[in-house]
Amino acid sequence: MKVFSKMGRFLKVRLRVQRSWALVFFLMTAVVVTEFPNSYPIWQRIALGLAASFLFFAAVSIRELVINAMAVFKGVPLYEVNLYFLGGVSNIAKEETSPNLELLLAITGLLLNMATTGVLYAVHVLLVNSGSVLIDGMILWLAYAYVLLTIFHFVPIMPLDGGRLLRALLWKATDRYNGPTRILGWAGQVAGFMLIIGGILLLIFERQWVNGLTLMMIGWILNMAASQSHRPVVMRRALDGVLARDVMVKQDPVISRELIVGQLVRERVLADGRCQFVVADGSRILGMVTMDSFKSVPRKRWDETTVASIMTPVKKVVTARAEQPAATLLETMEAWRLECMPVLEGERVIGLVDRDSLRQLAETRRKFKR
Repeated sequence: MKVFSKMGRFLKVRLRVQRSWALVFFLMTAVVVTEFPNSYPIWQRIALGLAASFLFFAAVSIRELVINAMAVFKGVPLYEVNLYFLGGVSNIAKEETSPNLELLLAITGLLLNMATTGVLYAVHVLLVNSGSVLIDGMILWLAYAYVLLTIFHFVPIMPLDGGRLLRALLWKATDRYNGPTRILGWAGQVAGFMLIIGGILLLIFERQWVNGLTLMMIGWILNMAASQSHRPVVMRRALDGVLARDVMVKQDPVISRELIVGQLVRERVLADGRCQFVVADGSRILGMVTMDSFKSVPRKRWDETTVASIMTPVKKVVTARAEQPAATLLETMEAWRLECMPVLEGERVIGLVDRDSLRQLAETRRKFKR
């Protein structure tokens, strides 16, 4: 049963494809078009470029699915992974992982890259023997691109596998997580800026439009991914010393399960703008009502629908403790895409924490702590 439970959790992990993939597809297709001889029709070269882009996307996606399946089966509560062409970036709180697990995941990523390169080269050899010259050329180019990606991942910066590997080793040796994460994340951002500058120089002095734009794209995506990889540490530092009870909304957020949805909207939502409520029976929490809950029922049925019909049941509600650090609270809310969390003291609901308000507080404190 435990295996099936973990498999169910893995299937709920959302692979969020970043918009930068559109630029990756465009540039990869452009490179393939320019690499193949003009003796091939343009439509044929474009088709090969698109095929290479889809195969590259599939290889990176499968790599991330394997890594994240391993993380889930090791007990890491994943909800969403952001997929860049360099790989995936997920917001995993320090308390939910360990240096040994980080080491295992980083090594797995490196091995998967090498295995994918080997598979592509093996397919190339088979196609050469079968005489499929055109498709073979596309596979060989794709294998070359994946070799470059594999080598790139050995660079010790976040969020590359080499950076995760170095962070795990430093964490294991010094028992410090925040410092290595922050330094390697900044190193990734600096490397991204350097690649962007290198691409601009190629455009200006060498007139290498495709190579220059490709280098700029890699730098831009690396910079974004590196920023995301160490953002939780920056927020943790900004919220140091702040507890859940310090940032919660202290007004009574509890409503009855028998309350009519239309009445709730008129008397509470439209009156004070709040659309997150805890449903409770006395001191016992039963569930949560959020904006998504209201959207699940047509407006014409609001006056005949009870809160119990639209609430998220308590077993699916993530709660916070009053003395829980606000930093870990924000990491949990970011990782699970939660708009708010009820704060409990014992078994009693004493308030709500709003994600946007917590973000704003963290950003304000970060600016004053510079």
